[in-house]
Amino acid sequence: MGARARSAVVAGLRGLGVAVAGFAGSLALFLASVLSLALTVTGFGIVTTPWVLGLVRHWANWRRAVAAEWCGVRIPATYRPLPDGPRGGLLGRAERTRLLLADPATWRDLRWLLVDMTAGFATALLPAALTFYPLEGYALAAGLWRAFTDGTHVGWWYGFVPISGQGTALLAAVLATALLATGLFVTPALLRAHFLLTRYVLAPATGQLEERVRTLTASRRDAVDTSAAELRRIERDLHDGAQARLVAVGMDLGTVEALMEKDPAKARELLAQARRSSAEALTELRDLVRGIHPPVLAERGLGDAVRALALRLPVPAEVEVELAGRAGAPVESAAYFAVSEVLTNAVKHAGADRIWVGLAHTDGRLRIAVTDNGRGGAVVADGGGLDGVERRIGTFDGVLAVSSPAGGPTMVTMEIPCELS
Repeated sequence: MGARARSAVVAGLRGLGVAVAGFAGSLALFLASVLSLALTVTGFGIVTTPWVLGLVRHWANWRRAVAAEWCGVRIPATYRPLPDGPRGGLLGRAERTRLLLADPATWRDLRWLLVDMTAGFATALLPAALTFYPLEGYALAAGLWRAFTDGTHVGWWYGFVPISGQGTALLAAVLATALLATGLFVTPALLRAHFLLTRYVLAPATGQLEERVRTLTASRRDAVDTSAAELRRIERDLHDGAQARLVAVGMDLGTVEALMEKDPAKARELLAQARRSSAEALTELRDLVRGIHPPVLAERGLGDAVRALALRLPVPAEVEVELAGRAGAPVESAAYFAVSEVLTNAVKHAGADRIWVGLAHTDGRLRIAVTDNGRGGAVVADGGGLDGVERRIGTFDGVLAVSSPAGGPTMVTMEIPCELS
């Protein structure tokens, strides 16, 4: 019963937070979106619409993140990718506005804003009401009723109970007990119902197969592009690093061969230099291999590899791992480098002085959450680090959600479908 009571209170608090923040945020974004779209005919809206719709997407992604974390309701983000490259200039912003408005997900987001500040507000507030409204009934029964009536007239209503004296105040306490007992059993389910409503509005209702094919096609293209870029990087590193040092070693050895009898001292000096060059080449090769697939990842698995990453950070980082096995090597590699990129962003750009990393596997999905107490304001911008992370895990049908209000904290959540062995 204690666990049930804690679950009900947590669901009530979360419902209250979602109701208040959701109503204010969705109302403000809906009005801003309508105003910006109306101003497109004047040209001013072309400048503001990409920015406003970007905020709407971040707001929807935050709701996706909390829906998955709090109630296990997963809401796919099926936005069409925007082209890379510069976005400045009026023509560039006009093209970006056109692409955003051509995306069905944009209109689903705007429809969701309208639903979220009406039906969504009511469904989120209901768990809070069942959790905290009974407190008023008990307060009335304890004597608060005297502040509203003189004992002869109805001075207050608690639900459908008119409060006119101590007797009716006790009836209010009975009603409060019934509401509290009901809330203990249904409050978490009511909060889940709110997020199911959110999924019903945000998730594509039709054309899911076409959207799925489009997403997989884009993921395959990104995977091919990433592989080609990685091959070019390896070729460049080999050519400019280890290969150059090995060529120098060969030249030194040729010179040593010629100086063995004429100048033994110089020959010994060149041999020492060749030995140092070969050691440096070996180090560069090891670093290159580690960049392709870190040895700790291959030997110890994703959990220990992420712990090793955390130990190398210049700020304290806590890592919590709940994995009963290992995912496939490609998934582990993608997850490892995704976490590495997010941690790098937290240290370099967020100004965080503490980081928390959680890895778990539930319902056939590898879930990774990286939270920092930095300045916030992280966005998934084209060509940015988080955009690369989203594309990397998107190859495995993974999703990324970012919650990063101004002032922090920032929470980056990644989920990749996989099975553990």
